[in-house]
Amino acid sequence: MDYQLISDSSCDLEQSLREKYDIEVVPFYISFDEENYQKEVEEIAIDDVYRKMVDFPKQYPKTSLPSVQNYVDAFTPHAREGRAVICICITTSLSGSYNSACNAKEIVCEEYPDAKITVINSLGATVLQGLYVIQAAKLKQSGATYDEAVEKLTSMEYLSTGRIFFTVGNTDYLKHGGRIGKVASVASSALNLKPIITLKDGSIDASGIARSRKKSIAKTYELLKNYFAENGEDPNNYVYRVGYGYDREEGLEYKKEFDEVMRGLGYKGETDIAHIGATICVHTGPYAIGAGLIKKIRL
Repeated sequence: MDYQLISDSSCDLEQSLREKYDIEVVPFYISFDEENYQKEVEEIAIDDVYRKMVDFPKQYPKTSLPSVQNYVDAFTPHAREGRAVICICITTSLSGSYNSACNAKEIVCEEYPDAKITVINSLGATVLQGLYVIQAAKLKQSGATYDEAVEKLTSMEYLSTGRIFFTVGNTDYLKHGGRIGKVASVASSALNLKPIITLKDGSIDASGIARSRKKSIAKTYELLKNYFAENGEDPNNYVYRVGYGYDREEGLEYKKEFDEVMRGLGYKGETDIAHIGATICVHTGPYAIGAGLIKKIRL
């Protein structure tokens, strides 16, 4: 059975990759006044979002998840044509997008009882979610059937390997969105320290602090090294994606350093780079930087 891959826009895949891998994206909405909401990318460019955040640092933007109807509109054409759907959503700890998609599935399946729709909680976001979606697309390209793809993608043996190691400019946005423990937030703010954060198993946790941006970035590399030192796996069995916020030059420099670290670990592949989108930057602020990784799926 033919199937279509769909994701919400938290996957942060640029248009060229969406077209290359035939991935449909259901956008989040973003607002700077809590009244007027625009679709991420489609109605407001991510560069414009960052520019507003930097120009008006105390004006915290908000996001709104894709509605049930948004997902109904995405699923229905495929159900009508007898095409199955695999929909990959941002971790449920950060958004209700998955729930919207599940409710839409029920509605569509009432009208089309034979429809096959699988909604998956990626346990990730931004660069990690993007890696996951691309892996799903490569599974499809390799000839995996709908059932084979669902089985592989929902295996915790695979999902549990996903990580993002990152740092942010300060804790203001994390505190505002309630995304980090109060103790870590207070300490970081009071001492002007930089937090280092890990996304693992769908949730974000503080993984240390540093006195400078340079040191906090260096600690993301240490987390990466420790991950492989602890699990003893070959880094070549993973895929990687660097993510940056407002400062593209810093992002490119981070990727260069990240690649050097990976070569030191014996990695022989290529590392992708992505612009972190609005869905995540409203929680992390404009200066998030880091990298995601997940084990390769093999058919």
